[in-house]
Amino acid sequence: MPNLKQITLLFVLVLLVSTSSLAKETPSTIAAPSPKRLKMDASQLERIDEIVNQQIEKGKLPGCVVAIGRRDGIAFAKAFGNRRLEPSKEKMTLDTVFDMASITKPVATATSIMILVDRGLIRLRDPVAEYLPEFGKNGKAKITIEQLLTHQGGLVPDNPLGDYQHGVEQAWENIWELKPSDALGKRFVYTDVGFIVLAKVVEKVTGQTVAEFAAKNTFQPLGMSETGYLPAEALRARAATTEQREGRWMRGEVHDPRAYLLGGVAGHAGLFSTASDLSRYARMMLCAGSFNGSKILSPATYQEMIKPRDIAGQLRSLGWDSRSKYSSNRGENFSAQAFGHGGFTGNALWIDPQLDLFVIFLSNRVHPDGTGSVNGLAGRIGTIAAGSIIGKPLAKVHGEVSARPVSEVLNGIDVLEKSDFKQLAGSRVGLITNHTGLNRTGVRTIDLLHAAENVELVTIFSPEHGLQGKLDIANIDHTTDSATGLPVYSLYGESRKPAKSQLQEIDTLVFDIQDIGCRFYTYISTMGLAMETAAEQDLRFVVLDRPNPLGGVILEGPLLDEGKESFVGFHTIPLRHGMSAGELATMFRKERDWGLDLDVIKTKGWHRQDYWDRTGLTWVNPSPNMRSLTQAVLYPGVGFLETTNVSVGRGTDTPFEVVGAPWIDGQQLSRRLNEAHLPGVRFVPIRFTPDSSKHAGQECEGVNIICVNRQVFRSVPVGLELAIALHELYPEDWDTARLDHLLNSDRLLNAIREGKNAAEIRELYQADEKSFRSRRQPFLLYR
Repeated sequence: MPNLKQITLLFVLVLLVSTSSLAKETPSTIAAPSPKRLKMDASQLERIDEIVNQQIEKGKLPGCVVAIGRRDGIAFAKAFGNRRLEPSKEKMTLDTVFDMASITKPVATATSIMILVDRGLIRLRDPVAEYLPEFGKNGKAKITIEQLLTHQGGLVPDNPLGDYQHGVEQAWENIWELKPSDALGKRFVYTDVGFIVLAKVVEKVTGQTVAEFAAKNTFQPLGMSETGYLPAEALRARAATTEQREGRWMRGEVHDPRAYLLGGVAGHAGLFSTASDLSRYARMMLCAGSFNGSKILSPATYQEMIKPRDIAGQLRSLGWDSRSKYSSNRGENFSAQAFGHGGFTGNALWIDPQLDLFVIFLSNRVHPDGTGSVNGLAGRIGTIAAGSIIGKPLAKVHGEVSARPVSEVLNGIDVLEKSDFKQLAGSRVGLITNHTGLNRTGVRTIDLLHAAENVELVTIFSPEHGLQGKLDIANIDHTTDSATGLPVYSLYGESRKPAKSQLQEIDTLVFDIQDIGCRFYTYISTMGLAMETAAEQDLRFVVLDRPNPLGGVILEGPLLDEGKESFVGFHTIPLRHGMSAGELATMFRKERDWGLDLDVIKTKGWHRQDYWDRTGLTWVNPSPNMRSLTQAVLYPGVGFLETTNVSVGRGTDTPFEVVGAPWIDGQQLSRRLNEAHLPGVRFVPIRFTPDSSKHAGQECEGVNIICVNRQVFRSVPVGLELAIALHELYPEDWDTARLDHLLNSDRLLNAIREGKNAAEIRELYQADEKSFRSRRQPFLLYR
């Protein structure tokens, strides 16, 4: 039996062995998949096994690793087949190291560039030659960082391999001498050369190779201990074999021949990684640039990186594919926010922030003879992954939860109806309304009040566009409502206010019209003038409130200049005010000092952050050219341009979504606007011929304005950038004589005419927005 001394010695030896073992580097591992916790259907994910094994049997690939997850973890992880067939078979394992090939572009190079953008050391709009003067030769002086990131810099896909076979220094001399093969910014041409150059930009700015910079600023902070260039011997032993080179099987050695001749470190290829490490990167990207306490990118820079750009019909983000001719490895049911990339050796990485989903597919399809094919398989796996999500994904967009359930909003008329019209009991009513005055089920407010036993509906008043909302003429006549036989007095004819003679038999004016949240939309002017009349005639005024379709949080633009009040600018509020009609009514009464008996029948269930599509209410075109929520969102910024000599799409199917004129070059204007990098929007060149209104019957060129992310989109900066660009590009053609008719701001008008830039103009109205946000606070009725 051992004594105490022997037991103690044995314990020390065990401890030493254990400590020594822990000190050794161990391969990264993927946490046990948990589909149920992540709200993914395990049985659906199991279908991946069958389609992968079928393709392996067909010889399309020797094996692969698939990892699927969400920001909170891994839902599926499995290794299939072999990572080596020649010279002897070796089973694929989850910790296999893969040659990332072109996934190097977004994960190493583009991420490094965006980190430098975040730090103010690089600007996307800057010419590359500003950082690498040698690059500016032979017509390349104007190529920008962003154009290289999106493959529209006009560079060849690959320069000859012979350009790299005389040493690294000579290879760079050959790159400097290249000439663009395409018109700058005109076409999407996928190019490795552009990313080779971008890695050189990183090196020039930081003094570190892209391998060193990415390791220090991305991979190490994220705990990606097995990701990098030129993998060490221990990692090479676990690497998937590709093809033969110089009489040896490549294993842990970059497959791309140009990256190989550049020493294994390049911007377009050369990175190695594992499924476990890539999942950390993907989860960082699902968390808007941060993961486990490490911030790689700021949320704003992250959003700029993943924002799609339309390049001649190909959607690309900065370093990423969004939806282009190279997207065959993309899941068919991914959202519009999805971004990803593939790699020649047989890899695909797709990340979908809206679905809160990432799909990693890693293979060595080029082994052993370069004939494998996996893009279709990777895309099918992505489709299965997205289809396995249970319920509606609770995805965060710009830090806000975007999947809160749609509200069941009741308008003011619905609330009034549920109370059996008690707030109007005994009243003789004059109703200001139009075709938007409907309850939630589509019954007219006119008919509800006319049928109410304790309410006497005496008179109807209609605003611009008439009772049916279909007229687009300057003066509208009085008429009669055919269903009730009641007179309908036009408030868009000889007078914009109710006449005293029209009010003699009533004691209460009721307002029920759907506004859209823009200062120069005239329904709130009709309300204000009617309130003024009610105050003069000692009548009660009741607003049946409705949601602001643009929500009640965001406000934009300059205040109306004092003294410029008009029917298209009733009160000193911004272009986009973020208030309901009822809230505006309380502001008008107080700030106009009207002694008015005012009552607002509030909506029920509407929250300030809710746009129209979160109300559950049916959209009714409030006016002939306001046909969708998208157009309403664009209107405060695009609408004020329509008093100039450009078409804003009236007379087309998409009013306020297009801007053009016969004298505009659509490609030139779209390029200029996209270079401004306005958040949440992109501009596509377009030709259209309005059949009425401005430039009727004439072919116009211009831009289609596409809101790609409403959370960060702002319409007023879009309108101002359009104005700046029109003044800059077409100073002899664009007529600004009536620009101020709806803008109503001398400061901004003069700044545009003086050629001020967007930042300078923005400074002119920032104080207006701040003061109005405070000023409106006492009048807000909703949280």
